Amino acid sequence: QVQLVESGGGLVRAGGSLRLSCAASISIFSLNSMAWYRQAPGKQRELVAVITTSGSTNYADSVKGRFTISRDISRRAVSLQMNSLKPEDTAVYYCNAIMVGHNYWGQGTQVTVSS
Repeated sequence: QVQLVESGGGLVRAGGSLRLSCAASISIFSLNSMAWYRQAPGKQRELVAVITTSGSTNYADSVKGRFTISRDISRRAVSLQMNSLKPEDTAVYYCNAIMVGHNYWGQGTQVTVSS
């Protein structure tokens, strides 16, 4: 059983920045990967960024160069630094973790970017 808790969402103007955090209930080294997804109203949930236990990362084309996923081992947390935010980034952002045989999700945090 893995608990994931997101924080850091809010309202920001276009061009601004936000930093999302996801706290896990177990060591992130026990997880195969952690990721951030987002879902806008009426749209499918999409993968935004992923980081593996080894530290390798990957990003959706729409956020490359603007978002950075990172981890804090001691705090058992993964973060998503979002810069140069656009209205198109508005969505509920979800933390995801994969462990052998299981897929876990946080409750989501709202990010709203005004133009």
